[in-house]
This record gives sequence, C-alpha cells and structure tokens, in this order.
Amino acid sequence: MANTPFHVRSRVWIADQKGTFLGEGRIQLLKAIEEKGSITKAAHSMNMSYLKAWKLIESMNNSSEMPLVIRTSGGKGGGGTILTTHGEKAIRLYQELNMRCQEFLKKEFEALNKKY
Repeated sequence: MANTPFHVRSRVWIADQKGTFLGEGRIQLLKAIEEKGSITKAAHSMNMSYLKAWKLIESMNNSSEMPLVIRTSGGKGGGGTILTTHGEKAIRLYQELNMRCQEFLKKEFEALNKKY
C-alpha cells in the first residue's frame, strides 16, 4: 500500500456550546457576502435561500464577540451588507486552521502508509 492512490479528506468545524460557529459552508457564505455586498446575492450565488443565509449569519454574529457581518439600511442608494474586519479575520483563521489540519492529516497518512 506504499504507493497508494488514496488520500485523506477531512472537514473542520469550529463550534461553541450552542453548535457550529464556522465551517466550510459558512466561510463560503462570508466570502460571497464580501464579494457581492448583499446577503440576497450571496445566498443566490450559493443556491441558498435568503432566510437560511440570514439565519447562518445571525448564528455566527451571536456566537462571535463582535459581528462578522453588518447589514446597512436601504435608502436612496439601497442597502447592503458588509463583512467586518472581524469577519475577514474569521475567514483567515478558518482557512489557516483548515490548511494546517489538511497538512497534518497528509503527513500522518503518509507515515502510517509507510508503516503498514
């Protein structure tokens, strides 16, 4: 099995006592909000309902010490949604943690694969 075509895949979630705080889908949503400037547009780009997107954002904001996403009211130019600097930090933290986890699993799998 030393030259196996297999590899290890894993998913990372950051959770608190209430449940999931960050995971791959939530990070994708935050990135879409940053790109689109709108919850509606971000949700649509992910084939997700606005209500589901809003509930995920509300959950993340409630679990966080500072909001990750802020909605701005409509008006002459219309409303929008912005990702806060705390939201940007959460994305970077998650991506770094996920990358390190994947690297660790790859090394461990290769070491175990050589052993057996």
